[in-house]
Formats: sequence, structure tokens, C-alpha cells
Amino acid sequence: FKLTQWLALSGSLTDACASSPSEVARVALDVQGKCAAYVLALRPWSFSASLTPVALGSALAYKLEGSVDLLVLLVCAVAVLVVHGAGNLVNTYYDFSKGIDHKKSDDRTLVDQILKPQDVVMFGAALYSAGCLCATLLYFLSSLKLEHLALIYFGGLSSSFLYTGGIGLKYVALGDVVILITFGPLAVMFAHAVQVGYLSVLPLVYAVPLALNTEAILHSNNTRDMDSDKQAGIVTLAILVGPALSYVIYNLLLFVPYLLFCILATRYTISMALPLLTLPMAFPLERQFRRQCYAKIPQKTAKLNLLMGHD
Repeated sequence: FKLTQWLALSGSLTDACASSPSEVARVALDVQGKCAAYVLALRPWSFSASLTPVALGSALAYKLEGSVDLLVLLVCAVAVLVVHGAGNLVNTYYDFSKGIDHKKSDDRTLVDQILKPQDVVMFGAALYSAGCLCATLLYFLSSLKLEHLALIYFGGLSSSFLYTGGIGLKYVALGDVVILITFGPLAVMFAHAVQVGYLSVLPLVYAVPLALNTEAILHSNNTRDMDSDKQAGIVTLAILVGPALSYVIYNLLLFVPYLLFCILATRYTISMALPLLTLPMAFPLERQFRRQCYAKIPQKTAKLNLLMGHD
């Protein structure tokens, strides 16, 4: 009897050992899939809109002061990046809650039930907390006054939430205004101020071309989603003006920055002409938009934005 028990126990252990590798592999795949879903919900292709202003503000600080604190630059970049990511998560949550996202949407993490709504909420809260921690570190690392640091940082944080959360500025045709201010003057001024220790209007001048190009990302996204947004009762600038005028606006947002860079190059420094190297990349985007082939235009515009800001 004991021998029979021992053999049965040995067989069970053998089966368990045989099945454990496949079980471990399944768990590993689940974790990998969940992490990929979190990354997708962050919409990383849009991060150029937050990193480029940080690079520009820091470059302006270097031009004025002759040096840049790399630690401050790193913490500033992380602070802006996590707030941007948290804002994207808020967007994902509220678009799903309002029935805007569907099977054909660009972000289907909640629609396909890859993530649960509470997962997105918790991840967003964690990112906002990480951003506040970065802002606290910047207070100790930078000589910028606390009230100025708090004003700019929490202004940006509030904008990232209110874009779709709370009153939902995106849903009442005010999202474009938020993006123009947040990912242009505000972000550039923030990166510049934490480096030099004071507020200046100079970054605002340099931020305008970048802000317009960043707005082109949002406008192309809203033009692509016009039909689904209409069905959900959302009002965006693209819906208000229609496809024809949306095309005109996109062209202005795409090409006016190059004109402004030419003016800045003649008035201030020739280095401001470097973004003109990206001009050949803008024409295929114009043609694609004119043909109303909106797929992947936001991502391609974001790539142009990244290259323009780092030239």
C-alpha cells in the first residue's frame, strides 16, 4: 500500500513538474500582454509633443546661461512625460466611459477588455503621483520660486486632466486651445524656468511654431475620428468646420511653423532655420490628408513634430 502511495505521489510530482514550464510560460505571456496593453494605453507615439518642448526650453536656457543642469533636465523631462501619459490614460478612460471608443478605434485597450477601467484609473493616479514627486525634486534642484514652479506645473497637470476629465474640454471644442497652450508655451516655459531659475517671455516666442505643429497632431486625430465623435455627441473643431476647412487648417498648422522659423532665423539666430530640413516630410502628409486617407496621419505628424523640434 505504501509503495502504491509513493508511486502515485511520484506520478503527481512528475506531472506537476512537466506542466510547470508551460504554466510559467502562460503567466509570462499574460504579464507581457498586460505590459504591452499599458504601453498602448499611454499612446507613446504622442510623447514627442511633450519631450520636444522640454528639449527646446532647455536649449534656450543653454543659449542664455551657457550651461544646462542635466539632472534638472532629466527630472523635468520625466515630470512632463508622466503627466502627458496620465492625461492620455484619462482620455482613454473617459472616451470608453462615454462610448466613444469602439472596435475600430486607435486605442482599444478597454474596448477589447485587455485592461479593466480600474487598471487605467490606478495607473493614471500612479503617474500623476510620480509627476508630483518630480515637481518636488525640481523644487530642491532648481532655484525657481515655489509659487512659479507650482503655477506652471499644476497648470499643466490640470490641463492634462480637464482635457477629457471633469468638464471635458475636448468634448466642447476647447481641446485645441488646451493643446496649443500646454504643449507649446507652458511646457517650453517650464523647461526653461527650472534651468535658469526665473520666468521669461522669451520661450513664448520660440514656442509658437512648435505649438502649431503639435496642434496639427490633435487636429489630424480629430479629423480622423469625426464620424465616431459625431455619433457620441462630441463637438470638436474638425466637426464644426467640416472636412474641407479641416484640410485648410491642417495645412496652416503644418506649414506656418516653417515660415515662422525663417523669420526667427533672420531675427535671432541662423540655427532656427534647421527645422526647414524636415520640410520635405510635410508634403506627403498634406497629400495624404487631401485624399482623406487619415489612417496613421496623427502618428506621422507626431514623428515630424519630434524631428522638427530636435533639429
